[in-house]
Amino acid sequence: MSFDLQPNLKGELIELRALRPEDWDDLFAVASDPLIWEQHPESDRYKEDVFRVFFKEALESGGAFVVVDKKSQQIIGSTRFHGYDPEKSEIEIGWTFLARNYWGGRYNREMKQLMLAHAFKFVENVVFYVGEKNIRSQKATEKIGGIRDGLVQKVYGNRPPAFNVRYLIKKPEWLVSARAPRPARETRAFPRSKWAAVNDRGYSRNDLTM
Repeated sequence: MSFDLQPNLKGELIELRALRPEDWDDLFAVASDPLIWEQHPESDRYKEDVFRVFFKEALESGGAFVVVDKKSQQIIGSTRFHGYDPEKSEIEIGWTFLARNYWGGRYNREMKQLMLAHAFKFVENVVFYVGEKNIRSQKATEKIGGIRDGLVQKVYGNRPPAFNVRYLIKKPEWLVSARAPRPARETRAFPRSKWAAVNDRGYSRNDLTM
């Protein structure tokens, strides 16, 4: 059974569909935020000429998606399947970014769970490559079950090779974690003013760009 690289995947919050040429304006409107890329090895990807290369390669890859907010129907980011290897029973998930107002875990988590559930119909292993200095993305990948599996060098655009942390998620472990109930969140009776302060400071910023 061949790997379907661009299925339509729908969750409660988001929908993933194949990237199309006409998505350029909406996707670049998201990607043009410099803060999205501040920890990424290609930190100037917010520039139009740099992102045009990214967009062209995404279309040519045959595995790229746009991420659509189901409520607003707006494009809020992109992600990609890449490097399907039937002999190793392996696929990569990467090239992921989300608009900053969707950072905080829920949207990234649902996106990755949709992609992992699809991938594990075809392979036993899913890998991620995260920039060595991209601590935010490393933490986000570990939150969805990624296990560190060494360092590799990757090339981004015209830049020198950069070290990336390789993360691995294996199907058996993922199936166990997917079936396990999530622990209940602890709630505290903070005064309303303190909750506002927590929200204003944005302490839940833990999403990823890869």
